Amino acid sequence: MSDSAPVGGEEKAVRLGEDDKYLVDVFLPPKAIPSPKESLAMIKDSVKGKMLAKMKKEAVDCPVKLKKVSFVECFTCPNFNRRIRGKVGCKGLPLQPTQS
Repeated sequence: MSDSAPVGGEEKAVRLGEDDKYLVDVFLPPKAIPSPKESLAMIKDSVKGKMLAKMKKEAVDCPVKLKKVSFVECFTCPNFNRRIRGKVGCKGLPLQPTQS
């Protein structure tokens, strides 16, 4: 048994979109991955309440950053294209380094 549960019970085929390079599964890790404050600030006006609480508990294996990230961070990434049936379409383009 895996350490994370997949999101969404249906296993119908989800195809890559025209702009997608990767199709990544959304899962519920045993412990929620912290969401960056910058990502939360970006979506605070559009996503609220139960939906935001659910998004904070979900995670993806990011093919660009090569690590597990919270879904909130994935959702605010410029490579995020769409989410359908527990899968995320990712453009897979290199990210710009952040200016400090």
